[in-house]
Amino acid sequence: MNLQPEPQSLMSVVVKISSVLGNESFAAGDRAALRRMQPGHPPPLAFYRFAMRYLPEYWETKLDDWVAVTAGMALMSPQAHDPTRGMGKVLAEAGYSEARLERLLASEGEVRRLLLLRAARFLAAKGFSMNWVDGAVFLLTDDGNKREALHRRIAKEFYDTQYQIERRQGVS
Repeated sequence: MNLQPEPQSLMSVVVKISSVLGNESFAAGDRAALRRMQPGHPPPLAFYRFAMRYLPEYWETKLDDWVAVTAGMALMSPQAHDPTRGMGKVLAEAGYSEARLERLLASEGEVRRLLLLRAARFLAAKGFSMNWVDGAVFLLTDDGNKREALHRRIAKEFYDTQYQIERRQGVS
C-alpha cells in the first residue's frame, strides 16, 4: 500500500489547508495553537480537530510530518501558499543563507522538521509566501531518488534566483 501522496492530491490538500488557515473565520485560538506546535512534542487537540477535517486519510502514518507542515503553514498564514513561488526561489529572495540551506537539505527526521519550521518562521517574519507543496513533499517523501531530485530543484531555484539578484545589483 502506497502511503506517499501523489503531487496532484497533495496540491489539493495544501490549497485546502492554506485556505482554511488563512480564512478570518478560522478560530484565532486554534491558529495560535497550530503555530506553537513543535516537532517531537505532542500536538494540541486543535491539531487533531484540524487533521480530522482537512488532512488526508493517511495523516496518522506521518503524524510528525503533518504536524510540521500544518505548523509551518499556520506560521505563514494568512498568505502561506503561493503555487508560483518555489521554496528555493523564495528562500533566496528572502536572504536565507547558503549555510542554512545546506543544513536544511542535508537534515533528516526531527531535525528536518525543525529546520523547515525555522525556515517558515524566517519567511513569515519577512512577509514571504511559498509553494507549500514543496514543503510538504520535502517532509513526506521517503523515496531517496525523489528526495534528491527535490533537493536539486530547490538548490537550482535558490542559486538561479541568487544569481539574478546579484546581476540586478551589479555584483559578479
